[in-house]
Amino acid sequence: MPMLSNALIVVATIVLMEVFSIVAHKYVMHGFGWGWHRSHHEPRTGWFEKNDLYAVVFAGVAIALIYAGTRGHHPLEWIGAGMTAYGFLYFVAHDGLVHRRWPFTYTPRRGYLKRLYQAHRLHHAVAGKDGAVSFGFLYAPPVTALKRQLRERHPAPLKPRRDAATDRPAVPPVVEDAR
Repeated sequence: MPMLSNALIVVATIVLMEVFSIVAHKYVMHGFGWGWHRSHHEPRTGWFEKNDLYAVVFAGVAIALIYAGTRGHHPLEWIGAGMTAYGFLYFVAHDGLVHRRWPFTYTPRRGYLKRLYQAHRLHHAVAGKDGAVSFGFLYAPPVTALKRQLRERHPAPLKPRRDAATDRPAVPPVVEDAR
């Protein structure tokens, strides 16, 4: 039974981390924490960006929780493990799939990954901290709703930005349906 309860703690933590991340992304990163997050919305000039400090902070919290949990403060180690699992999923989906910080690229053509890819691309359609849409990292609202929100907030067409290091679009273009 302890294995099942520990697994449920990990899964619940992953879900709660997405909720926490949406709130933190919208109100901290696009609010008073914009000083670190701004680098993520500007052309990247190297492998790292100041925004990566958020990952370092959250990894530090996860490590501290795992340490405290293994020293008798159960179930903190499983909460830390869930945070670590969420961080891995973030790295794969956000840094890899969307922002192509891997040595190879993949553009999803259908399903959940396409929707996630498009939603985050639409988040980056706005240059600056105000007026952005879709603050989730693993949850993606319907793309049609996000496009409508962007049109309402920004009646003039948005100009795509370029990555200074690669001279490619800062975020790859939204893949339209083939219908």
